[in-house]
This record gives sequence, C-alpha cells and structure tokens, in this order.
Amino acid sequence: MAAKLSSMPFLTDKSNPVGYCVQGAYEFGMDSRRLIQRCTKPDAKEFKKIAVACAIGFCIMGFIGYTVKLVFIPINNIIVGGS
Repeated sequence: MAAKLSSMPFLTDKSNPVGYCVQGAYEFGMDSRRLIQRCTKPDAKEFKKIAVACAIGFCIMGFIGYTVKLVFIPINNIIVGGS
C-alpha cells in the first residue's frame, strides 16, 4: 500500500485535502488492525464476571425506573386532578 501511495505524492501530503483524507483512512486502518491483533477472547471466568455485572446494572436501572414510575403516578394524578 505504501508503494502505491508514494507513486502519487499528493496522496501522502497531509496539507492536501485528498491526502489528508487518504492518510487519515490509512492511519485508521493501521490502528484498527493493531487493535484487532491485540484483542483476545475472554475466558469463562471473565465472561461470567462481565455478564453478572451487566445483569446487576440492568436490575438497578429497572428498579430505579420502577420506583420513579411508582412515585410519579400519584403526583401526576394530583396535578391533573384524577378525572
């Protein structure tokens, strides 16, 4: 890829708008490739820990939503006038 880019110098010049876009895309691709190579799959213990943390978060958010709804139903009836 670098040989193709060096044959057209305007593609490697970051002061040129086309070169800026091409170099940005190239650097993003290289960074993405490096990230994918470093990533590993979680083992069973790590996966279970993440799943439990997500489940606890869902339960907490559900409880907060239920409590807010439970509190605001009577308040809304008082404001509107319970017709």
